[in-house]
Amino acid sequence: MSDELLRIEHLYQYFPAGGFGRRKKYVQAVDDVSFFINKGETLGLVGESGCGKTTTGRSLLRLYEPTKGRIIYDGKVLFDSGDVPLTGEDGQPILENGQPKYGTKTAVDMKPYRREMQIVFQDPYASLDPRMTVGDIVGEAIDIHGLAKSKEERYNKIQHLLEEVGLNSEHANRYPHEFSGGQRQRVGIARALAVDPKFIVCDEPISALDVSIQAQVINMFEDLQHEMGLTYLFIAHDLSVVKHISNRIGVMYLGKLVELAESNELIFHSVHPYTRSLISAIPIADPKTARASKRIMLEGDVPSPLNPPSGCRFRTRCPYATERCAGEVPQWREVSKGHFAACHNLDQVN
Repeated sequence: MSDELLRIEHLYQYFPAGGFGRRKKYVQAVDDVSFFINKGETLGLVGESGCGKTTTGRSLLRLYEPTKGRIIYDGKVLFDSGDVPLTGEDGQPILENGQPKYGTKTAVDMKPYRREMQIVFQDPYASLDPRMTVGDIVGEAIDIHGLAKSKEERYNKIQHLLEEVGLNSEHANRYPHEFSGGQRQRVGIARALAVDPKFIVCDEPISALDVSIQAQVINMFEDLQHEMGLTYLFIAHDLSVVKHISNRIGVMYLGKLVELAESNELIFHSVHPYTRSLISAIPIADPKTARASKRIMLEGDVPSPLNPPSGCRFRTRCPYATERCAGEVPQWREVSKGHFAACHNLDQVN
C-alpha cells in the first residue's frame, strides 16, 4: 500500500485580469506545479510574496477551481481537467499504443472530503466571523457534517477541541474580538480539527503573530501531528521556521516550483540560485559566523505574473542566466535521490 496521501500533477491556476478575445489577460498564479505529500509528513512551501504558495494550497483543496491539472487524494481523483497525461508511480507518462494516455475530466463533490482536508488561514482576524461565538465557530463544522448526536456531545467535543489548542471552556462563550491574535489563531486551528481531518493546509499560520507566540503555535502543530497522525502542507516565508517543522521543502518562484528536496538536503546542498539566495537571507545568531557569511543580493524586482518572462522565469534576476534561459523552459529533473530542481545551469551554480 502506498504511503502517499496527496499528489498534484501539472497544476495550473490562471485568473482572468481584463481584456477580450485574443487580448484577454490572465494572472498566471500557478503554472505547471507537481508534487506529492506522504502520510504523516510535513511538506514546507516557501517563496516571495505573490509566488503562488497560497494559491497552490487553496487550489489543491478546490477552494479555487483549478484551471488545469490533476489532484489525487488517498488514491481518489478529486479533480482532473482531462488534458494532462497520466503518470505512473515512478512519475513517468503512461503510454497507450506508444502515445501518452490521458485521464477523463473529473470534478467530484468535495463535501465528503472536507472532513479529511482542512485549512488554517493566515489572518486570524479576518478568518473568524465576528458575529459568532467561539463555540459556534468551532461547532459549525460539527453541525454541517453531523458529528454530534446530541447537544451534550457537541458541547463536549467543543470543550475538548479548545483544550487541545491551549484554550479553556470559558472561551467558548466569547467573541473573536475578545481574543489576542495568538488566541484567535488557536480558535482557527480548533475549527480545522473539529472534523478530525487527515490533511491540513497551514497557510502562513504564524506570519501575523508575535515571535514569542510563533514558537508556541509551531510546537502545538508538531504535538498535534504526533498525537493525531496529521499531514501538513506548511506555507511560510520564513525558511528557518519551515526547516524546523518540515520533512521536505519546496521553493516557488513566480508560479513555478524551482526546487524540492528533503529539509536538510535543501538547506545544506541547494542547487538552484534562487534557493541559495533565500538561504543566505536566514538570520544567523552568532555574530562572527554572520559576518563571515556571504549574503546573496538579487537585483531587480519580481516580474509581473500577468506577463512573466519567457523561458526560465528567474532569468531576469539570475547571475547565471544565458541565452538558453530566455528561449527554453528548464525541465524539472532529479539531481540526486529525492532532490529535484529546474535550472539549465546547475553545473555553473555548483
